[in-house]
Amino acid sequence: MPTSARFRPRRLLALATDSLPARAYLGLVALGVVVLFLAPDSPYAMAPALLTAPLSFLPVVLPFGAGTAGGGAAEVAAAVLYGGWLLLCALVNAAAFGALARRPDRATDRAPAARPRRTLLAAAVDNWPARAYVAVVVAALGTFLYAVLLSPDPGFAGIWPLIAAAPLSFLAAAVSAPAEYSLPWLGTLLFSVGVVLAGLVNAVLIGRLTRRIGGPPSRG
Repeated sequence: MPTSARFRPRRLLALATDSLPARAYLGLVALGVVVLFLAPDSPYAMAPALLTAPLSFLPVVLPFGAGTAGGGAAEVAAAVLYGGWLLLCALVNAAAFGALARRPDRATDRAPAARPRRTLLAAAVDNWPARAYVAVVVAALGTFLYAVLLSPDPGFAGIWPLIAAAPLSFLAAAVSAPAEYSLPWLGTLLFSVGVVLAGLVNAVLIGRLTRRIGGPPSRG
């Protein structure tokens, strides 16, 4: 019997806590938060934001955040809101790991069991949340490529695909950086391919999570 397409917070929380990969991920995020408080000025202080990406980077497009100025009360309120947002991002990512760790369910995963690779990749395109995310990554990567290949001043266009496909996109940036100095075209190619792969991983996780908490994938 098909399940309802309604969002189920209890199912999300269960997926975030009832498997070893999900619990291990939450433990890693908690360790990152401890490092943030113990060494706020070190490079490792970025660990909570990186571990909860890409959702954790969404506030960068907003005019407020953890670094909001304007007095003690405003800063405390912004920090509390940002902390709550990181917690929500961690739960969503943990639930995605939990959904990926679970065995396929015939009620939610309709792809043939004989082709596990195709079943896994189908989650990136057979539901609207994953499709919307893929569209964001494509738009961000397109903006980057336009700026690098056609614009006289690319500026910081690479930040958009970096954020959209985080956290694995940071690995793509690290791999492509050496080539950028000797062969810029190769650096651009490596970064673009890395962003595509990173975005695909995120889209699969989003799709698997959508199947688990919202019922069967859409046909459209």
